[in-house]
Amino acid sequence: MTKNHNKYTTISIPVQLNEKLKDLIKDTGFNSASSFVTYVLRQIVSEGVNSKEGFTKSDEQKVKDRLKSLGYLK
Repeated sequence: MTKNHNKYTTISIPVQLNEKLKDLIKDTGFNSASSFVTYVLRQIVSEGVNSKEGFTKSDEQKVKDRLKSLGYLK
């Protein structure tokens, strides 16, 4: 079995979002948008795993609304 501890994959995000992330992380401990996104996703996944409730209908609707406003959903 191969260990995946130090292996990475690529996830594409819109260039405009990447630019906003770069602006957001200026003067923080994050040295790249990628490291910030990794941190945020780890937080979200760990909260989801540790949460017995999961997403509420309200949470789900907020996510859908945001994805629509970003053009990912119609």
